[in-house]
Amino acid sequence: MEEPFTWHSLLPYPLSLVPQHTFTAFLVMVLLVAAGYLGRRSLLRAKDPVIPDEGLSLRNLLELLVGFVVDLSDSVMGKRGRKFVHLFGSFFIFILTANLMGLVPGFSPPTNNFNVTLGLGLTSFVAYNFCGFREHGSGYIRQFIGPMTSLPSTGRKIMSFLFAPILVVSVLFFFALESISHMVRPLSLGLRLFGNMFGDHLVVEIFTELTYVIIPVVFYILGALVSVIQAFVFTLLSVIYVAMAISHEH
Repeated sequence: MEEPFTWHSLLPYPLSLVPQHTFTAFLVMVLLVAAGYLGRRSLLRAKDPVIPDEGLSLRNLLELLVGFVVDLSDSVMGKRGRKFVHLFGSFFIFILTANLMGLVPGFSPPTNNFNVTLGLGLTSFVAYNFCGFREHGSGYIRQFIGPMTSLPSTGRKIMSFLFAPILVVSVLFFFALESISHMVRPLSLGLRLFGNMFGDHLVVEIFTELTYVIIPVVFYILGALVSVIQAFVFTLLSVIYVAMAISHEH
C-alpha cells in the first residue's frame, strides 16, 4: 500500500532527520505555547476577567479545558488538588492536542509512537513520586513496606525476637511487590495510550484510503472521541497516583 502523504516528508535536510513523532510533538508544543500566550493576552485586555467573552473564543476554550481539569482534580483529591492543576492540565491539554493532530490530513499523532507515550508515563511516574517525597519526606518510603513496620510492643524481648523474622519477610515482600507495582505504572500508561492511538489512527487511515466520503467522517468522529477519552484516562490515572502518593492514610 502506498505511503500516505505527510508534511514531515517536505522538510528539507537536515530537518528531515528529525523523527516524525518528534516533529509533530514539537509542533504541538509550539501551538500550545502560542495559544497560552494569546489566551493570557486576551485575559489581560478584558475589562472584567471574571466575565467570559461573548461567543466562542480561544480564551473561553482554554478556560473550559482548565475548568474541566479543576473539576476532575476536585472530584478525586478535593481542594488540596488545586496546587497540582498545572501538572494535570499539562498532561490533559498536551495529550488531547497531540491525539487530535492525527485527524488533521498530513499529520500523524505523536502519541501513536511508544517513545512519546512512554516518556509521558515516565513523567507522570517522576511527578507523583516527587509529590510523595515532598509531602512526606523520607516517610514516603513507608508506603512501600506494607502495614507491618515495627515489632509488636509485648514487653517481652523473646516475643520481639520471634517476630523479627516475620517483620523482615513482610517488609521485603511488600517492598518488592510495591516496587514492581510502581515500576509497571509508566509502562502501563504508555502502552495504553500508544495502543489505542496507534489502532485508531490506523483505522482512520485505512478507511480514508478506501473512500473519501461519508464513511471516513464516521471514523473521524470516533477518532475524536477516542482522543478525548484517552487524554482523560491518562490524566485521571495521574491524578489518582498523586492522590495516593500524598495521602496520609497509609
